[in-house]
Amino acid sequence: MNSQITHMTLNGCTNVAVRNFKLVAPKNSPNTDGFDVQLSTGVTFTGSTVQTGDDCVAIGPGTRNFLISKLPCGPGHGVSIGSLAKELNEDGVENVTLSSSVFTGTQNGVRIKSWARPSTGFVKNVFFQDLIMKNVQNPIIIDQKYCPDHQGCLTEHSGVKISQVTYKNIQGTSATKQAMKLVCSKSNPCTDITLQDIKLTYKKGTPATSYCFNALGTSLGVIQPTSCLNQ
Repeated sequence: MNSQITHMTLNGCTNVAVRNFKLVAPKNSPNTDGFDVQLSTGVTFTGSTVQTGDDCVAIGPGTRNFLISKLPCGPGHGVSIGSLAKELNEDGVENVTLSSSVFTGTQNGVRIKSWARPSTGFVKNVFFQDLIMKNVQNPIIIDQKYCPDHQGCLTEHSGVKISQVTYKNIQGTSATKQAMKLVCSKSNPCTDITLQDIKLTYKKGTPATSYCFNALGTSLGVIQPTSCLNQ
């Protein structure tokens, strides 16, 4: 499937299984998300290959009980929760699991993004586990000051509350030195973040770095780059 815009969208769906699709678009084609889901419950997306110019998977407001597995992703922008806080009154995202997947040459690996404005939205109970990153620019990223064009950026604090997010057994290489960046809202810190068994290196195995702002949580096992979480 080679779409000029988003390839597949589920909006307001319940108990849907999507398996073994191949979604392909040129890496320089904008707005060609592979699989978008919002306001949906009980969706499974497994065994599908996504190679596009935008998000491999985009998870929007009102998504609950969403399982993604065995996803080869890249090129593209990785797997994103958001962008959130587009509206003041917005449904949350909860119970999302991404596992057993490989990211190759993507702009991001696993990303949570929200605009810097008030919102009733939230992100809760998310698991990113058993992932391989191959030359990914931002393997692990939370961005609550999302402003893709870097012009006229909002200066408020994001109202989206992020909690209970686990990153477990994520390994590979970062295309940038800062492999882990967790920038949370100044007024709503990210809480209950867990880093477990993370090994991300920079070019040719050299050490990568991490950066956190207002991110609270726990680190378990070996963490490379060094954890920046506050207890």
